[in-house]
Amino acid sequence: MRRLITVGSVKGAPGVTTTVLALAAVWPDRADHGVRPVVVEADVSGGDLAVRFGCPHTPGLLDVATSARQEQPGSLLAAATDLPFGVRVVASPAGGGACGEAVRLVAGPGQRVLRGDESDRGTVLLDMGRIGDDASGVVGAAEAVVLVSRGGADALAHAYAHFSEAGPRVERYVLAVVGPCPYAAGEITATLGVGRVIFLPWDPKAADVLAGRARSALRARGWRASPLMAAAGAAARQLSGTDEVVTKGLSGDLAGLGAVPPPGGHLRRAAGLAPKESAS
Repeated sequence: MRRLITVGSVKGAPGVTTTVLALAAVWPDRADHGVRPVVVEADVSGGDLAVRFGCPHTPGLLDVATSARQEQPGSLLAAATDLPFGVRVVASPAGGGACGEAVRLVAGPGQRVLRGDESDRGTVLLDMGRIGDDASGVVGAAEAVVLVSRGGADALAHAYAHFSEAGPRVERYVLAVVGPCPYAAGEITATLGVGRVIFLPWDPKAADVLAGRARSALRARGWRASPLMAAAGAAARQLSGTDEVVTKGLSGDLAGLGAVPPPGGHLRRAAGLAPKESAS
């Protein structure tokens, strides 16, 4: 079955949709048996992607919600369309009303459409907009909840209040701080009670591409990498469980030769580095 990851905010407009699209665009190829993730617009106030990119919103979220009422629900992928930079999305029409009811269905019985059958692989990234009571069902069922916030004390205070009300579920939360932030990750985790914090830098060029205002390559690696996409790539590797610990300095150089010093230990023997045996 597919895994569910919800992305949302509790105050203002800190860039939830931009964050979701960035994560999907750089989702690791080796995750989920190579199956690309699907972004689902599940905002009770309506979607933005159909207007931004001129893509159809039907089939889309409303069709997924309608399918959830049926004894034999349809396929989530049948309601998806591709954006110019290769991200698959299930779009919603602008405005609330029908979208609010669709989100409630998706958060309840519609979860079986999102997750699919036992043989289905992949990840569904739910763009929730502001996380409210309508989404409590899917937030409770998600493997991870990414809470997007700006880095000021006022915005983080709202995040702290949300974490305080989350109870044991806070263990599944990841705080994504967008833009400048005067606080270190350790200080945020200790104060807010959330275990994981990621920082997404302010990157107007990449944000314009993700908002449909510009056409350009979204580079996540190399010396020309976009700061936002590089940070999103690191976050996507964490969320997908494909993150690798990067060892730097002498340990990293020796690791390339097959000699990795264990924490607090000594170098193990490797070809060309082992000391000579004593003759006695």
